[in-house]
Amino acid sequence: MAFTALDVKNLREMTGVGMMDCKKALTASDGDIDKAIEWLREKGLAASQKKASRIAAEGMAYAAVIDGIGVVVEVNAETDFVGKNEKFVDFVKGVAATVAKTNPADLDTLMETKYLDTDMTIASQQQEMVLVIGENIKVRRFARFADGVSVPYIHAGGKIGVLVNLTVEGGIDATTVGKDVAMQIAALNPRFWDKADVTQDVLDEEKKIMLAQMDNDPKMASKPLQVKEKVVAGKLNKFYSENCLLQQEFVKDNDLTVEKYIEKSAKELGGKIVFNSAVRFEKGEGIEKRKDNFAEEIANMIK
Repeated sequence: MAFTALDVKNLREMTGVGMMDCKKALTASDGDIDKAIEWLREKGLAASQKKASRIAAEGMAYAAVIDGIGVVVEVNAETDFVGKNEKFVDFVKGVAATVAKTNPADLDTLMETKYLDTDMTIASQQQEMVLVIGENIKVRRFARFADGVSVPYIHAGGKIGVLVNLTVEGGIDATTVGKDVAMQIAALNPRFWDKADVTQDVLDEEKKIMLAQMDNDPKMASKPLQVKEKVVAGKLNKFYSENCLLQQEFVKDNDLTVEKYIEKSAKELGGKIVFNSAVRFEKGEGIEKRKDNFAEEIANMIK
């Protein structure tokens, strides 16, 4: 019995198993979905189906430079304990190495890419890790810088991973500068890299809020609009210094902004350093954390 791409898609959704393994199962089962599911279970590939629905908000954010390519990834697990597991950490590093080597277009492409130098896809290797470790594990996201000089920073053993990308001229070593900037990003999590990145709709909203605050302030309410707009202009500078990385006070030296720190450091080193971009991943960011109800869990166990 022949099978179609839709059959592969349906089997993948039903079992949570990678696409290549679903194709193998359907081939071995002559296109019969039920037999394909049975085949996957016999191979131990679908044993993680139940685990796939469980919340994975822990794990690890990891950043590295591999063969000159900057990579940052987030891989989630269910418990913080697993995030320290050696096999899990090795899997995360393997995912990062695969990203560096293959430059996948997106997460779906990455999941169907061969894991390092094996014949298994990332999706299949992820399923294998679920079976070995006994928790739901998910590769969540990645970023990659092929150009410029990338500097990685990992905070608190993988709670936050930051990758800073710089343009460096003059043959100087910008590692310390990059790490300092990465630590600033990890600590303060700026909304924007530079004030030039702040969109007009954000500025309009901030101005609207500031004007409304003055209208509700007895000391400012009667002031002419021109006066209020001058006050708003001053307050916007404060907004930039709080929300934009390059305009923020440098944590290690409050007399400098981050931008001035980079310029000063480059001059002292005898070259030029320009901040290009950065990526900050915090593990579990935006994922609703699991709330354990131990009384309910014990009650279910003794039913």
